[in-house]
Amino acid sequence: MRRGWAFVGVVALALGSGASAAWAGGPGWSHGNEARVLRVGTYHGMRGQYASIQDAVNAARPGDWVLVAPGDYRERGSDEAGVYITTPNIHVRGLDRNGVVVDGTAGPSRCSSAPADQQGAGRNGIEVFEADGVMIDNLTVCNYLRGGHGGNEIWWNGGDGTGTRNLGRFGGSYLSATSSYFESGQPAGEYGIFVSNTTGPGRIAHTYASNMADSDYYVGACPDCNTVIDDAHAQYSALGYSGTNSGGHLVIKNSEFDRNKTGVSTNSQNNDDAPSPQDGMCPDGETGPTGTQSCWLFTHNFVHDNNNANVPGSGSAEFGPPGTGIVISGGRNNTVKGNVFVRNGSWAVLVVPYLDTGTPPPVAHCDGGIENWNNLGCYYGVWGNEVAGNFFAANGAFANPTNGDIGDLSDLHDPGNCYHGNFDPHGITSAPDAIQTTHGQCGVPNAGEDVLNSPLSTQVLCATELLGPCDPSTGYYPRGDNVVMPPLAPQRTMPDPCANVPANPWCPFDHGGGYGPGYGWCDRPRS
Repeated sequence: MRRGWAFVGVVALALGSGASAAWAGGPGWSHGNEARVLRVGTYHGMRGQYASIQDAVNAARPGDWVLVAPGDYRERGSDEAGVYITTPNIHVRGLDRNGVVVDGTAGPSRCSSAPADQQGAGRNGIEVFEADGVMIDNLTVCNYLRGGHGGNEIWWNGGDGTGTRNLGRFGGSYLSATSSYFESGQPAGEYGIFVSNTTGPGRIAHTYASNMADSDYYVGACPDCNTVIDDAHAQYSALGYSGTNSGGHLVIKNSEFDRNKTGVSTNSQNNDDAPSPQDGMCPDGETGPTGTQSCWLFTHNFVHDNNNANVPGSGSAEFGPPGTGIVISGGRNNTVKGNVFVRNGSWAVLVVPYLDTGTPPPVAHCDGGIENWNNLGCYYGVWGNEVAGNFFAANGAFANPTNGDIGDLSDLHDPGNCYHGNFDPHGITSAPDAIQTTHGQCGVPNAGEDVLNSPLSTQVLCATELLGPCDPSTGYYPRGDNVVMPPLAPQRTMPDPCANVPANPWCPFDHGGGYGPGYGWCDRPRS
């Protein structure tokens, strides 16, 4: 489940991926007369049937709702997770996003940062395990830390490490995921909102994540993820968004990534997120949302100020290049269109190959890569990516050679990567130079800077320090020396948490058979 970077010789970078596709309902979603509302906690003086979320989840049947009153829930449902969900087609909803907290700490303070209060190591916060149709809305999860299978605050898990996809429909909205604790060498919060091994359709809307040692958001191990991330905000983490071997229908839109070490990444990797590679090509010859054959789309996002090295770090995520807006590493056929990239100190957009030198697990077979490349490992070239119609400003402020708006480190391939219609008021800066002239046409052969011996490869290696500390004469990139964990600010709560919930003592009016605001296909006025 751990994702990583590898950069051997002067070769490639690794980082993770995006999200997409259509959202649809299906059998099992309508609550009907048989649906029950299982209430947790006390709301307006009315006590629910359950004191813990896990007890209510254990009692739930498909179609039921678990409604959670404001409170600090120190959940220890299993060795795997604070709240462990295996029942399909249930809906878990908090009545106040900021007030309903699934808390991995002990002691008197909510989401305590005190070392002695960290009780969540080795668990995930809320984990949905291979259960279709589970919706989670309007709550916060904090301080579930790495160890065993733990470290994900909210996780839809369709079979991590199996190489198969055993999760269909899923959704979440108005969610916050964070950690207040980090000490070097100790367990940390790894991933905020995490989706793996899914076929979708899935949608994550109106969410916030911060202070993660790997990434705030993650989607992986799904050749056709059929997932959308909409209106996300990712801050103060090693990576704002990461995804490995996640392709097909996958859209990230209307979101903000800032003050991370690296903003966004998508990569191929020969690991337990099999099968590789990361490929945004539409299945079955379908036309994607921009009229091309790419169904992986990163659009209408604000990616800025990702220069923060004083974030928690974990494993190979520590080697992400500080100051980078988005990295496509060994990924193919992705579309980056109509975004704003501002004040990222290294590169706003960086396209590089990926060399995985790790020992692969049994499910990984270097699919889509070159096995034992130069006797080093599994090598993934990078091609067919389109970067178009984006706005750039004030990127490359670290002022090392090649730093700027766009960097392309790639081998000759047909088709190569293409760049057109991008705008910087001071002119697009790129390596190779004049990239919108030399690489402006899509669907034709081309290559970027030399993978093994070029100023760009030297700088990527310097930024990541994968072969050791970078000589100051080679380049300057900020290094973390004082990790700061900003507290979670109040986030926008669901406008009407009783919307679409069957009538019950806390929500005395049945508002109809939809599934709550924020899912796109069901928004309608409250009746």
